[in-house]
Amino acid sequence: MGRLRENEAALPSITFNDADGKAMTPADFAGKGLVINLWATWCPPCVAEMPALDRAAAALAAEDILILPLSSDRGGLNAVQGFYERTGIRHLRIWLDPRGAAARALGARGLPTTVIVDREGRETARLEGDAAWDAPQFLTAIRRLAGTPRGA
Repeated sequence: MGRLRENEAALPSITFNDADGKAMTPADFAGKGLVINLWATWCPPCVAEMPALDRAAAALAAEDILILPLSSDRGGLNAVQGFYERTGIRHLRIWLDPRGAAARALGARGLPTTVIVDREGRETARLEGDAAWDAPQFLTAIRRLAGTPRGA
């Protein structure tokens, strides 16, 4: 299991696709905290942490903190959709990084890699490896690192 390393850095320009193939960037989620998780269905530690990410997504949604699992599966939508159905993932949307461009731009050294982005669009922490994202200490850290909701 990886360890959360806090830092503050400008987020590089990254693009990924939604389930319909529409190109998206973190700027499309302006004002929200983001947890960008780079993963693939063929990666055992990635698969192991997906249920915890799903539960974390449900726990954080009301606070405008989104979990964006960017799949690098070459099988694209079909591979991820089938995985979500087989494993009961209900709260995560499908996001695709089929050529690994976002992972390269973020400097990921392997999968899974998770990057926490604050509401101003800055990277505030990263973790290489899997984690129990729904554990109280991780939820607390995500809330702190992603920032207070606007108007709160």
